[in-house]
Amino acid sequence: MRLCSLRLALAAALVAILGRPASAQLAPNAPKDRPVNAALKCQLDAMYRAIAPLSAAARASFPAARQRFAAGLPPGHSLFATTRLHDADGREEQIFVMVDSITGPPNAGRIVGRIWSPVQLVRGYVYRQRVTFDVAELVDWMIARPDGTEEGNEVGKFLDTYRPPTSCTES
Repeated sequence: MRLCSLRLALAAALVAILGRPASAQLAPNAPKDRPVNAALKCQLDAMYRAIAPLSAAARASFPAARQRFAAGLPPGHSLFATTRLHDADGREEQIFVMVDSITGPPNAGRIVGRIWSPVQLVRGYVYRQRVTFDVAELVDWMIARPDGTEEGNEVGKFLDTYRPPTSCTES
C-alpha cells in the first residue's frame, strides 16, 4: 500500500469522533461516548455528510450559547466546543475544547480553550493544550451541567447511534 494511502486509512481509522468530552470535568453520571470507527475514507466522508446539517444547526444556535457563556454560566456548568485539528501530514482528528473565552463578532470570532479529549492521531497537540480556532470551524457545542445533563451536543448525540457504511460501495 502506498504511504499516502496508508496514512489516509490510518487517519480515518483513528480519527476521534466522540460524542462527549473526556469525563474529567463532567458529572460521573454524564452519558458515555460511543466512538465511530471509520476505517476507510469513504466511511469518514459519509459520516461528515451525515453530520453536516447538524453542524450547520450547531453553528446557527451557537450565538445564543455564546451569549449565555459571556454573561456567566451557573457554577459547575462548562461550555465545550467540538472542532477538528489538522497536522502537517494531512491527518485530521475531531476533538473537544473546554472553552475559556470567545472573541469577535456574534456570528464569527475566535474560540479559545483547552483540548479536553485525548489526542490520538494528529501530531503537535496534547490533552489540555491551549488552542484557538475560528467559530466557522465549530462542529458542535455543548453545555455540561453538574447533574450530568447536557444542552446542545446534537452532533455527539447523533454519532452515539450512527454507524458508517460497512464498505465503500454502500450509500
